[in-house]
Amino acid sequence: MAKGVSQQDFALEIEMDRTYFGGVERGERNVSIDNIERIAKGLEVSPWLLFKEPD
Repeated sequence: MAKGVSQQDFALEIEMDRTYFGGVERGERNVSIDNIERIAKGLEVSPWLLFKEPD
């Protein structure tokens, strides 16, 4: 699910702290359903796709 922007730019776009988003991306942080929805909206995908195993 690449969007072609930096982690910092994406975090700014979805109004999330870059260090928090980086921790989520690395699996180091628990993430709320609200933030899952925010990330999915930023990626223009349904939230359930964030849980789907890669093909």
